Amino acid sequence: MHVYGPYVAPSPAMEVDLVRRNPFAVVVSAEPGRAPVGTHVPVIFPRHDSVPDTLAEVTMIGHMARKNPQWQYFAEEPEILLVFSGQHGYVSPSTYGYEPAVPTLNYAAVHLTGRVELTDNADQSLHVVEETVRTLEALRESPWDMTSSREKFASLVHLVVSFKVHVTGVRAMFKLSQDMAPEVRDRVRADLGSGGCPHLAELMAAVDPRDLD
Repeated sequence: MHVYGPYVAPSPAMEVDLVRRNPFAVVVSAEPGRAPVGTHVPVIFPRHDSVPDTLAEVTMIGHMARKNPQWQYFAEEPEILLVFSGQHGYVSPSTYGYEPAVPTLNYAAVHLTGRVELTDNADQSLHVVEETVRTLEALRESPWDMTSSREKFASLVHLVVSFKVHVTGVRAMFKLSQDMAPEVRDRVRADLGSGGCPHLAELMAAVDPRDLD
């Protein structure tokens, strides 16, 4: 991902928070001589209750369906890409207050490159599945208690393959109208917030373009 200067991530903490709040990644890998393939799967930090300060050299964990052939090539080509995306929103020139003007899109995304390692045994895979549930439930106001369903998880875990990703590179893009005048940016943020993109509006409120000068 090419990152344009005005839209660099405001801080490592905001990169971590985007991944924490949007733990559904695209896992991209390629076989030699073939086009890359991508699978949408949950990829999380190893512990739902322990969030790192930075994504640099962190280890992520995830799982995918055993029927998906993508994992079979991880040993041969272990370098993969994880794509995490936050909310995106269309920015209409109607909010600018001037013309001529052009529309755009605001968004936030984090790309992690790393080496994938299969952890394909029942205990490891069960841990990944249960920790994935804990991570996703922790994002809810009233988390579900999985205790009565753990035996069900154990009976199905043979249907998935778990893996670790040892992160070697981080690139992030937070395109949040940083190049617009403050009063225009405020109108864009209000429009996105009322138009179905509250998380994007929250990000815009958290980023002061003056901090990036």
